Amino acid sequence: MPQFDAADGTAIAYKVWERDSDLPLVLLHHGFIASGLTNWELPGVVSALASAGRRVATVDARGHGLSGKPHDPSRYGESLMARDVIALIDLLGEERVDLVGYSMGAVVALLTAARDRRIRRLVVGGVGAGVVECGGVDTRVVDGGALRHALLTDDPASVTDPTAAAFRAFVDATGGDRPALAAQAAAAHSEPIALAAIEAETLVLAGRDDPLAVRPATLAAALPRATLRLVEGDHLAALRDPAFTEALVGFLGGPTEEG
Repeated sequence: MPQFDAADGTAIAYKVWERDSDLPLVLLHHGFIASGLTNWELPGVVSALASAGRRVATVDARGHGLSGKPHDPSRYGESLMARDVIALIDLLGEERVDLVGYSMGAVVALLTAARDRRIRRLVVGGVGAGVVECGGVDTRVVDGGALRHALLTDDPASVTDPTAAAFRAFVDATGGDRPALAAQAAAAHSEPIALAAIEAETLVLAGRDDPLAVRPATLAAALPRATLRLVEGDHLAALRDPAFTEALVGFLGGPTEEG
């Protein structure tokens, strides 16, 4: 995968699937612990978009996938990740972009869209009222301290919090860099996001049984131009529901009134 150096020197990996298209590039940002490969390629989202005639790109967030993995929490947080996304849009020379984010990536996408008017359409999945009430991923569901312990301990059996244990199992299954991910967990965004400033038409896409995306209507109502779509599944399963990809591709499919 090609890489570029972020403003602080962290290497950011990305991948582009080029084709002729009059519509903007679709840029996909994954969730915590995942990568462009695990979140978007393997579930078939990239291929579905390409089959619909779209140019597609994925990005591996700092600390994830093939990107650089510093262990200092000051090098993390969704706000810095949003700067990386904007830098990638600049690097690719895109005038307009359709931006998709899931979970942590949804927070990144919202921060990006609040700052950058080049976002034409926006899809945010795996998040709900926590974005409005907690400023990011819903920390009422997954305690930051418990999550950091789960990521850093050498004894997974010592993890008693079930949600944190599930995250630890995901890291172990994917071979993630646990200290880097713990640094991101320590720096997770928890301040108000300027949701009212987002001009892009937005789709809020949530699993009916996703504990990290409770009351997604609260998020949709806080966005100026948002619609809500529910699919089946919890936080992991919703992304693999065929209805998720169908809704995403359909929403991004055509031009807006602004073109």
